[in-house]
Amino acid sequence: MIKVITYGTYDLFHYGHQRLLERAKDLGDYLIVGVTADDFDKQRGKINVHQSLMERIESVRATGLADEIIIEEYEGQKIDDIKRFDVDIFTVGSDWVGHFDYLKEYCDVVYLPRTEGVSSSDIRSQKRNISLGLVGDGTVLKKFYDESKYVNGIEVTEICIYNDEEKKCYENEDVSIIDDYDRLLGNVDAVFIVSHPSMHYQHIKKALVNDVHVLCESPITLDENQFSELLGLSQKNNLILMESIKTAYSTAYDRLLLLIKGGNIGDVYSVDSTCTSIRQFNENSWNSISAWGPVALLPVFQILGTDYDEKHINSLLLEGKDNFDLFTKIDFKYKNAVASIKVGNSVKSEGELIISGSEGYAYVPAPWWKTDYFELRYENQEENKKYFYQLDGEGIRYELVAFAKSIELGKLIGYVSPEVSKAICKIMEDFENKELNIIKKY
Repeated sequence: MIKVITYGTYDLFHYGHQRLLERAKDLGDYLIVGVTADDFDKQRGKINVHQSLMERIESVRATGLADEIIIEEYEGQKIDDIKRFDVDIFTVGSDWVGHFDYLKEYCDVVYLPRTEGVSSSDIRSQKRNISLGLVGDGTVLKKFYDESKYVNGIEVTEICIYNDEEKKCYENEDVSIIDDYDRLLGNVDAVFIVSHPSMHYQHIKKALVNDVHVLCESPITLDENQFSELLGLSQKNNLILMESIKTAYSTAYDRLLLLIKGGNIGDVYSVDSTCTSIRQFNENSWNSISAWGPVALLPVFQILGTDYDEKHINSLLLEGKDNFDLFTKIDFKYKNAVASIKVGNSVKSEGELIISGSEGYAYVPAPWWKTDYFELRYENQEENKKYFYQLDGEGIRYELVAFAKSIELGKLIGYVSPEVSKAICKIMEDFENKELNIIKKY
């Protein structure tokens, strides 16, 4: 019996996939089809896959051509599979000619003619692109523009910038640069807002009133009631209001949460999160609690929840700027746990995340908010485990994919829940209302 094996993502299964599988089947007596896992696709930079792994497997199974379906999960698996299944022929489409010649050491390699004129990428690109506008300033805006180029289904068509110096960053880009937010809202389907936090409420409300979907850099507002108002308005108008915290879309961070929730370190008793930097200030600078607070609060609220019993805010304020903290430490007391965050734009500390449990602890090294690696550590060091995940674009491109899918499906599928967003806004409100202990003023 001649065994044949082939691999693919098989997203949005089409005639080209069908023909390739038919040709692969004709090469032997038994066809094994490997379907790429979601995480493996991400590792290879394929972030625009529309269908889940199970949907793609069902599409292959429905053809009746596969005698066996397996999941491809890691680099080098093809060699393992060829040996394990005693494969005679490995085959893929002719667009991969030469790429898999190294497998000739283990079996015959056949490159099959691919069907011209059809591909999953073409099908995805034929769908109407979401016209995205950007408003704000700073390096985050430019990062989002650059990362948007990797995402199918979204096209940045206009950017609203009020700073003439920052406009120069886009001189060689094929995008319209304006300084009129009202005009931008009239020309786009969705907007990414990274203006000063004091302007978020105004910018978001205006967008929602104009039937424009919103992705906003956290915090969404500086007032809990304003957040509730905006969320209600978005739901009433069938629009997406999504909070942007790119760390939430890091694969490593997501896997960390799953392991913690799965009890891998036992009951969680403490979460300690630190985010600091030393920056130059200007009149448009974000204070420490706005710039770093949402990121630092994210694991606290996602692991322990938002129903804390007590909190204490201690801040070092800039002289003459009662709403500008150079450093802030917040301590939380829950029924069965505690947490603390340290944030600062004018202080330096080890930017690590430590989650302490009854059976072990999770350690994420600095800078933990760009998570691509973490450890689970135990009393018996032989049980320690290390986890590595590739992080492309700091999580921004995955966030944009989630935003686009939310708009397409008409429901929020972001990784930051409205409950967490509201709790973050509450912290911002308490800071603004001076419900804190002032350490000292310079």
